[in-house]
Amino acid sequence: FSSLVTKLRQADVDYVYYGGYHPELGLILRQAQQADLDATFMGPEGVGNKDINTIAGDAAEGLLVTLPPSFDEKDENQELVQAFEEKGEDPSGPFVLTSYTAVQLIADGIEAAESTDPFDVAEALRAGTFQTPIGTVEYDGKGDMESFEFVVYEWHSDGSKTPVN
Repeated sequence: FSSLVTKLRQADVDYVYYGGYHPELGLILRQAQQADLDATFMGPEGVGNKDINTIAGDAAEGLLVTLPPSFDEKDENQELVQAFEEKGEDPSGPFVLTSYTAVQLIADGIEAAESTDPFDVAEALRAGTFQTPIGTVEYDGKGDMESFEFVVYEWHSDGSKTPVN
């Protein structure tokens, strides 16, 4: 990525939004640091992975990442968190409770539709309101979620993150 980093440095870029995954961004961050590119980098949940620290090292410090909130830290989810932990599973990953919610919604949709027909289930989901580990889920007429919470975090070179206020 040296030619990309060189172009960014020559353009005196101070902010870069990267819409990909952590392996490539890790290399870009490391090369940007080596080239003394003083820019803030930001990316989506695809870069919010502790493996980026293995690739980028301390160049990952200060990376901004949009992730769902830590649903495993919410009081209302502690019983579910404990159930995961009792099975030897880590409930803290950004996709664990969202994936659990997806399966729960399918089950709730089947129950609401009183059918396993996918069209009936989709109709029931669009018409319903569901309480899940990620909060209240509702869909619009097109089947898109009405809302979903994201948080901007500052990533640290030790793999931890802190919310940006």
